[in-house]
Amino acid sequence: MNIGIDLGGSHIGIGAVDDSGKIVKYEEVYNTEKDKENMELHIEGYITDVLTRWKNDEGVSFNKIGIGVPGIIVDNKVERCVNLGIKDYDLKQKIENIFPGVDVKIKNDAKCAALAEKKLGSLKGYDDCIFLCLGTGIGGAAFFDGELVEPKCGPGFEFGHTIIKENGELCKCGNHGCFEMYCSMKSLKRKLKNVLKVPSDTDGDTLLAMVKSNIGSDEVKIVIDEFIKNLCIGLSNLVNILEPQAICLGGGFVKYEDVLLDRIREEFSKAEYIFYKKHIPNIVIASFENDAGVIGSALCI
Repeated sequence: MNIGIDLGGSHIGIGAVDDSGKIVKYEEVYNTEKDKENMELHIEGYITDVLTRWKNDEGVSFNKIGIGVPGIIVDNKVERCVNLGIKDYDLKQKIENIFPGVDVKIKNDAKCAALAEKKLGSLKGYDDCIFLCLGTGIGGAAFFDGELVEPKCGPGFEFGHTIIKENGELCKCGNHGCFEMYCSMKSLKRKLKNVLKVPSDTDGDTLLAMVKSNIGSDEVKIVIDEFIKNLCIGLSNLVNILEPQAICLGGGFVKYEDVLLDRIREEFSKAEYIFYKKHIPNIVIASFENDAGVIGSALCI
């Protein structure tokens, strides 16, 4: 039994994962504004509390922990994570000190989720493919000939920080016009809340229900049309460089599948921004939904 931990921009998910990739036990907590004031202590405290209880009170045995982090990971350390506000963070050592004898591996969260989809999910049948995690930001991974591509000079594949708008919105990374400023689910939800005139703290399920009931309104249509156009531009840039057979969309996006997926496939199939128009990659939805991060983290060890 391995432990998979998904550190998201909005939550921390912890799962016990068996050899087949099935999550047999799971807990999560949503990060509050107070938690973000000292994110490192919040992360360490929650992981310690949950795993200590599982181990001592519930008999869960483990000797390996994989942790997916939405940021730049170098030599098993968090070099920078803009959406969590942490940098130069040796989380591996911290957790290994708390649980002696346990091996901890840190990996980019989108790459963890991508491994789950490639080994067990929607990308299993493709050799050359891309995984794109649309959530608080945008993360991703690429596979060539069935293998995860991991550059030697750096973590690579920061799809969310490719530029799609000259002099565009300021991103937390310090650049302007980043892909994730226009096509992350955080960005989409913020704009939908504005046009629907609901409080900024409206929960995700309530917002989605309101979007579905107002899908015909001009204001909602404008936001969704803009999102789809920008997403097609960002996807086309990736396709023109990497020429994948398929693109898998995951993260919080999966909850909006009914609202967005068919429209995206329709617009993308027009190949308005794609160079090699004879081959349009398939667009598939992540089969593990938001569980992909936990499963992939456990698989990456």
